[in-house]
Amino acid sequence: MQYRNGQRLPPESPERLGVAARLSVNPRARRLSIRIDARAGEAVLIAPSERKLADVVAFARTKAAWMRERLAERVHGTPLEPGAVIDLFGRPTRLVGVGGAGAARLIDGADGPVIQSGGEGEAFARRVENLFKRLARQVLVERTDHHLRTLGQRPVKVSIADTKSRWGSCSPHNRSIRYSWRVIMAPPAVADYLAAHEVAHLVHADHSPAYWSVVQRLVGDHRPFRKWLRENGPALHAVGR
Repeated sequence: MQYRNGQRLPPESPERLGVAARLSVNPRARRLSIRIDARAGEAVLIAPSERKLADVVAFARTKAAWMRERLAERVHGTPLEPGAVIDLFGRPTRLVGVGGAGAARLIDGADGPVIQSGGEGEAFARRVENLFKRLARQVLVERTDHHLRTLGQRPVKVSIADTKSRWGSCSPHNRSIRYSWRVIMAPPAVADYLAAHEVAHLVHADHSPAYWSVVQRLVGDHRPFRKWLRENGPALHAVGR
């Protein structure tokens, strides 16, 4: 069978994978691999070229049980609605509806931080998400500027987005950095690490030992922060889904 990049295979497809899967070509990939996209609820089968897609499908057949287990463990979405408790700066923060059409705001409650917002349904969720984005921009711009000064780098353009899985990206050629606003839910040290991670790419565009030495210069031992994102990232990406 001829496969193509981006093709989706349903669980009941003739390939007998037992899970929903998507084929992906990544020319930089050195081997066949499988990634679980918890948000989409599917496995992503990655090959270095389109002619290798049949090979990665065959490889996925041998990993059918593993894929089913990983997808069964995926984190389900947490809605942004009154009564929900969402982490902000690593602290549980309660969402409270106050009626009207006012913007969301963060206050100190008797039992911890509280986000109060007007609006109902999607309007409430949109106001809360906008607050998270504003806070993310404020924090990430400040930490980005801090690490730029440490490395003697010129200013960059910072943008805030809502990517499916990536936490950030850096384009050294046009001096721009893009962050996922969702990192604002993580402890501040993790957000600081993310800023350092992207700023370091202005010095080294790869993930070579030289690159990681720059990150270490900025934040010290980066391994705990990377581990935190691996273990908790899916839950943050599920918020509001």
